[in-house]
Amino acid sequence: MDALYTTGLLVACLLLILGSGVWIGLALLGVGWLAMDLFTTRPVGDAMVTTIWGAGSSWTLTALPMFIWMGEILFRSRLSEDMFRGLAPWMQWLPGRLLHTNIIGCTIFAAVSGSSAATCATIGKMTIPELRGRGYPERLIIGSLAGSGTLGLLIPPSLIMIVYGVAANVSIARLFIAGIGPGLLLATLFVGYVALWSVFHPGRLPGDRMRAGLAEKLRASRNLLPTVVLIVAVLGSIYAGIATATEAAAIGVVGALGLSLVQGTLTRDSFVEGLLGATRLSCMIALILAGAAFLTLAMGFTGMPRALAEWIDGLGLPPAALLAALAVFYIILGCFLDGISMVVLTMAVVLPTVETAGFDLVWFGIFMVLVVEMAQITPPVGFNLFVLQGMTDHQITYIALAALPFFVLMAVAVVFVSLFPEIALYLPRQMMAG
Repeated sequence: MDALYTTGLLVACLLLILGSGVWIGLALLGVGWLAMDLFTTRPVGDAMVTTIWGAGSSWTLTALPMFIWMGEILFRSRLSEDMFRGLAPWMQWLPGRLLHTNIIGCTIFAAVSGSSAATCATIGKMTIPELRGRGYPERLIIGSLAGSGTLGLLIPPSLIMIVYGVAANVSIARLFIAGIGPGLLLATLFVGYVALWSVFHPGRLPGDRMRAGLAEKLRASRNLLPTVVLIVAVLGSIYAGIATATEAAAIGVVGALGLSLVQGTLTRDSFVEGLLGATRLSCMIALILAGAAFLTLAMGFTGMPRALAEWIDGLGLPPAALLAALAVFYIILGCFLDGISMVVLTMAVVLPTVETAGFDLVWFGIFMVLVVEMAQITPPVGFNLFVLQGMTDHQITYIALAALPFFVLMAVAVVFVSLFPEIALYLPRQMMAG
């Protein structure tokens, strides 16, 4: 009970500091300081300096700013327009037709982005005006884009997987490979839902204005070539064992710069804006990770993670009940925090519990990313909701209701991955066997 009391006190302090508007990273550092100063006898200063330096100088973490910069470069390129032109002719035979360009476009762009918000914004800036102009239902345009944008977290390379891998000391390459199966499963569920909705509401869709023969489709597919080449260069180098995640990120940046140069979108202003945008986001994440690392150390010295893990273990929850409780916990937490903060805030307490329950940490990373994806479209702090609000001028409540069916489909995907762990683990095991 002492551990629960201490945890409750520190959580209350954290919420109070966050509520006052202090940056998340500084709030974590402050609560870690309080925990060590009030509940341990260890000197705080040297522990803080050592931990911050260790968290900030991790070689694995170098992949993060590189992937962020790659996404910033591509965000300012014509990639989304080329993808729409390449995909649109092939979507005509599916029920729902061009609505699937949101889903397939986000699935492809997620493989070169790593960010949910960037995926949503990049694809949305092209598809929303096109689909609106052709008369597709607004609610389904918004909902499919909000849901599909979350694939930026799951389909590698994923920023949140890098953060989880660093925090949990898990191979980032294995996490990347593990995300492919669940990512394709989720995209398939989205495509299936849009197709079924279209079958039952045929009068809500516009007439088929685009007729394309095979030759025209193949010509249009040339627009997808730059994206495919970049995906193969980045992910193929990791899966083939040629490059680490960090080296692949550098390859991605060079490829993105080259693609932007060929397209004519690489100017001095766009280069500087992309570099500054990547720097700001990288610094924010680095500060959060440094604060979380110190808070994790402080909580370790107080003995709270071990005590809480023993308390949860003493409840005798079966694995399924534990997973359900964690899913609900993360969904609620996601109503107030962004995904990266959720991961780094909870690792110190959740990891011992998960390891005690015997879950594979690579599999649990995918489970966590899926649940964090759900939080991207839950109000009041769903990042994809904010992105779409800025692009469409709709209220958050309207966008959240439009995204609700896709939230349910994500819950279905969580159940599938929980019942059939091989969806996530098959490819990493094959990689290790090879």
